[in-house]
Amino acid sequence: MQFSRRKKLHTNPQTELYGYTLQFYGQPPLENISLTEFETFAVERLKLLKTIENLGVSYVKQSDQYAKKLDMESKNLNFPYRLDTDDRKSQSGTSVYEKRRKDHISHFILRLAYCQTEDLRRWFIQQEVDLFRYRFNELQPEQKLEFLHRNNLQYDTISIEEKKVLQEKLVNSSYAVSGITVEGQDFYKVPFQDALDLVRTRKVYLKAGYVYIPHQDIVTIVLNDFRTRLSKALALTARSLPAVHSDERLQPLLNHLSHAYVGQDYSIQKNVGKISLEQIDSLSGKSFPLCMRQLHQSLRENHHLRHGGRMQYGLFLKGIGLSLDQALQFWRSEFVRGKVDADKFDKAYAYGIRHMFGKEGKRADYTPYSCMKVILSNAPSQGDHHGCPFRHSDPELLKQKLQFYKVSPSGISQILELVKGMHYQLACQKYFELTHNIEDSNFSLSHPNQYFVESQRVLGGGKDIKREMDAPQRSQETSAARGSTAAREVAANASQDVTEMEELDSFFKDA
Repeated sequence: MQFSRRKKLHTNPQTELYGYTLQFYGQPPLENISLTEFETFAVERLKLLKTIENLGVSYVKQSDQYAKKLDMESKNLNFPYRLDTDDRKSQSGTSVYEKRRKDHISHFILRLAYCQTEDLRRWFIQQEVDLFRYRFNELQPEQKLEFLHRNNLQYDTISIEEKKVLQEKLVNSSYAVSGITVEGQDFYKVPFQDALDLVRTRKVYLKAGYVYIPHQDIVTIVLNDFRTRLSKALALTARSLPAVHSDERLQPLLNHLSHAYVGQDYSIQKNVGKISLEQIDSLSGKSFPLCMRQLHQSLRENHHLRHGGRMQYGLFLKGIGLSLDQALQFWRSEFVRGKVDADKFDKAYAYGIRHMFGKEGKRADYTPYSCMKVILSNAPSQGDHHGCPFRHSDPELLKQKLQFYKVSPSGISQILELVKGMHYQLACQKYFELTHNIEDSNFSLSHPNQYFVESQRVLGGGKDIKREMDAPQRSQETSAARGSTAAREVAANASQDVTEMEELDSFFKDA
C-alpha cells in the first residue's frame, strides 16, 4: 500500500512523526505497508474504539476504573498506553516507535472507512475524541504545555495583575481552585465559543465573551480543536473516496471495515442437533435477543417472513445449532400453515435454505449476521420485521414492546436513553441484563448468537454450549493476524464474502 510521500530535507521521518507522545494526526503516513498489515492495524484500532464506546457508557469517563480498563485494552492491542510512563521507562526505542507508528497508520485507515456516511463519521469522531482525552490527561504538565506550543495553540495567559483583580471570581467559578492555587497556576483567556462544554457546566468564569480557564481544564479547548480538525479532515477524505474506491484491492476492505465484526465466527456449527424444534418457542422467550425474538413472534403469527427476515433469522438459527433437516422442517411447517402449500415451498424456498447451509450454489459456509450488519445494512421497510429494534423501531413502539416483554419502567428508561444516544448494542446489552436479572453482563455484545450463548451460560450456571462454541475463533482479527501469503488474497476474500452474501440474498427473494 502506497501512501503519499512528502520529502523534507534533513528530516528524520521517525523523529518527525513518532518523536512525540501525542499528535493531532495532521500528517498522513509516509511509508509503504502491506494489505495484511493494513487490515490488522485497522481491525485492532476498531476493537480499541469499540472498547472506548462500551466503557464510556459503563463507567464515568476518566474515572480510575475507566482508565484502568482502557489502559489494559491499549496494552493488549499494543497501542500506546500510559504515555507519560512510556517515556520514563527504559524501554527500547523500537517498541515505542512501533506503537506510535501503529497508532498513526491505523487512525488514517479508519478515516477512509468511517468517512462514508454521517452516522459513521459521528461515531468515529466521538470515540477518537474520547481516546484523545484519555491520552492527553495522562501527559505530564510540561508535556501538555509542549503539545500546545507544538500545535500552535497559543492561548494567552492573563497577567499577574489581572489574576489578582479577578481572584475571587476565579476561585468561585473554577472547580478545585482556591486562592493559593490561583497564584500558582496559569489561567488562559479564551473566546467562550472555544470552551462551550465548560460554559455549559458553569465551571469557568465568563466575562465579555471570554472565559478564564485554569491550566488543569485546558483539555476542553484542546478537544474542541481536535474535534474540529478531525471533522474537517473526514469531510475532505470523503471527497477523495472515488479515487480510493477505484483501487480494487482497497474497496472491499474499506467497505467491510465500516461494518466490521471482530468477534467469534458463528458459522462453524459445533452444536448441530443439540437444539430441538420443540425448544425454539421456549428459547425465543428467554435466550433470543430482541431482534430474533420479534422475528420468531412474527413468523408464528403470520406464518411467513419476507426475505430479509428469513436471511437474518435463518442464519441465526443455523448458528445456534439447527441442522439443515431441522431448518427445512421448521420453515416448511410454519409456511404451510399460511398461504404457501408444500409444493410451492419446495420450489420457491427450500433451495434458498439449502444454499444457506452450503449445500447448493458455491457451497459457501454463510455466517450469521453480526450486530453491526443488522444495524447498518438492509434497513426494514413496510411489512418487514428484520433489522435491529433498538435502531429501526420508533421509540414509542419500542417502549410498548419492552412493556409487553415485562421490562421494568426504570429499565425501559435506561434502554431508551441508550437508544437516544445511538448506543444500540449497549441498549441490547442492557436488555440482556434486565431480562436475566444480573447487574453486569461482563461481556461486550456484538453478535445475536453471542447473546444466545451468554444467555445459556447464565441460565445454565456456566454449564452450557459456550465452551464448545468458543473453540473456532475465526474472527476477522485472527485471520488478519495470520496474514495471507499474498496481499491480493486478502482483498479477494473480502470481496468474495460480499459477493456470496449478495448471491444468497437473491435466492431468498420472493418470486
